[in-house]
Amino acid sequence: MTGPARLEGRDKVTGTARYADDHRPPGCVHACPVPATVARGAVTAVDTAAALADPRVLTVLTHLDAPRLAHADDPTLAVLQSARVAHRGQYVALAVAETPEAAEQAAAAVRVTYAAEPHDVVLTEGHPGVYAPEQANGGHPADRVRGDFDAAWAAAEVRVDATYRTPPMHNHPMEPHAATARWEGDRLTVHDSSQGTAEVQRVLAALFGLERSQVLAVSEHVGGGFGCKGTPRPHVVLAAMAARVVGRPVRLALPRAHLAAVVGHRAPTVQRVRLAAGRDGRIEGLAQEILTRCSTLKEFVEQAAVPARVMYRSPSSRTTHRVVRQDVPAPSWMRAPGEAPGMFALESAMDELALACGIDPVELRLRNEPGTEPDSGRPFSSRHLTECLREGARRFGWERRGPAGRAEGRLLVGTGVAASTYPVLIGPASAEVRAEANGTFLVRVNATDIGTGARTVLAVIAAEVLAVPVDRVRAEIGRSDLPYGGVAGGSSGTSSWGWAVHAAASALARRLAEGGPVPAEGLSADADTRELVAQGAEYARHAFGAQFAEVQVDRDTGEVRLRRLLGVFAAGRILNPRTARSQLLGGMVMGASMALLEESTMDPEFGDHAERDLAAYHVAVNADVPDVQAYWVAEQDPHVSPMGSKGIGEIGIVGTAAAVANAVHHATGVRVRELPIGVRALLGRTGG
Repeated sequence: MTGPARLEGRDKVTGTARYADDHRPPGCVHACPVPATVARGAVTAVDTAAALADPRVLTVLTHLDAPRLAHADDPTLAVLQSARVAHRGQYVALAVAETPEAAEQAAAAVRVTYAAEPHDVVLTEGHPGVYAPEQANGGHPADRVRGDFDAAWAAAEVRVDATYRTPPMHNHPMEPHAATARWEGDRLTVHDSSQGTAEVQRVLAALFGLERSQVLAVSEHVGGGFGCKGTPRPHVVLAAMAARVVGRPVRLALPRAHLAAVVGHRAPTVQRVRLAAGRDGRIEGLAQEILTRCSTLKEFVEQAAVPARVMYRSPSSRTTHRVVRQDVPAPSWMRAPGEAPGMFALESAMDELALACGIDPVELRLRNEPGTEPDSGRPFSSRHLTECLREGARRFGWERRGPAGRAEGRLLVGTGVAASTYPVLIGPASAEVRAEANGTFLVRVNATDIGTGARTVLAVIAAEVLAVPVDRVRAEIGRSDLPYGGVAGGSSGTSSWGWAVHAAASALARRLAEGGPVPAEGLSADADTRELVAQGAEYARHAFGAQFAEVQVDRDTGEVRLRRLLGVFAAGRILNPRTARSQLLGGMVMGASMALLEESTMDPEFGDHAERDLAAYHVAVNADVPDVQAYWVAEQDPHVSPMGSKGIGEIGIVGTAAAVANAVHHATGVRVRELPIGVRALLGRTGG
């Protein structure tokens, strides 16, 4: 491999790539926050004497003396502004010291007294606080009704009525959240672990009463995010606040044990799915009713019923979201929000319908594939779910599957399938592409690399337009003073930034075609896609896929092991096969981890999540995923962007958990409707 990919990889493996916590400006000091130890109440006193007795400690900030912030549109960022405690782990003080060790010791020495109040942290279906929000995350209507579901249900020859549950889950990127902040007069520079510096710049400017041009946010490299770094988190506000108070640069790296309470998580869901169908498996009515929760600080409603509005034809449907406000940390984005938990329930129910109708699960999905998006009536810009299912079945050897799994000694072996979808999201962006006098090219756009190889794919896009080798193109990204680029989230990064790069490179190519040497200062062209990205809105734009899983279940212990996982996807034009396959594989591994391992349990007495490190919160490792394969079908979608690409960062996770759960049922005959699938659900039910 040559060019930007080789250079980017070398930086990472040799340790020269600089992450947020790697910055140590001259005079840098260190901060450590103090989390609340009650789930609801108010701070009545803070004793900082023991902490300040250490000469290495510069200050301890509390709600009594911290700088006042302007109004925060996100209440989770209004740190140290009030005595109120909305959830356990919320920050109530911040120690600043000359060394990291001194800051940690000072934080531990702070004594906080509370007036604790009764808290509510247990989500139940009959909770008296259940209400109907106006909308779910992403601006989707909370409820969507089409036709007469009740009539379809009453008349159905075959009915499936089941409730599925997913637990709270935490993102846990390898790199914890960190920021280094410094002030130079009224100008603020922050190096932050963030999926989008434009939003960090906007929020900090608003909180500290600055113009956006007075804030520089930098995220050159980010060690994973999975959504929890999609918006600013309290650490970056605290770092900037402390730096202003002490007059020196401040570094703040959150301990991993803090992350569960302050940087978001996937909220738990309770999902009732009902499918009304004929004996031929054709769906006549579909209902998916979601119950979830959010914090008392702000409303965030996991849009788990939204994919049911896309996937399958039905004359009538009802999809609803209900939510309870509780004294818990604020939920937020986690890879494939809505689609990941919602499709676990829907695709499990589809497997139950196939069994009830005596129809092969792949065939059932093929029979119910709509020609237009059911709830909007818009034509799909392109839809290749059929090809994904058929190609996946062929590669997986699905035709050898019997009606039940097989036994291999004490092991029960089974296979399962699920479909997946993810919307095509494209946001406005700007970019500059410059030709240098030495024959190289520079791409400038405020994209963010969260481990996905953004520099590489943007260089590939520019090189293709300019008809030059990719090793002559380099990309400058990850700074808020670059041309605007949105967040690296929602599988939208490459399509959004890439469209602007494509347009700027096209403009530059036209200028170069006019002839003449490139001047010593270079030759540049820029582009803004604010008007362009609105094109194609008359189409329903989605990526689709199909995942196949093979599992083994120990009949004596109930232990589940994944044997094989295979996915086939239709995600437009694949711009970089190597990084694309890596993203799809990573998504499927995370889906398998969701199915079998990941769970954050809420402690009802103390009001916090019990698993706060990677020893307690289990994620899949190499031994858990011995054979994972990802493929794609050729897809030319002219209605998405000039590159024809669709997002691939999240669709891999979407159907995987259901495919694994369906494989467990095929192996054991036990239908598990609650994740993660573990020994508790299977022991004593597998014939052992």
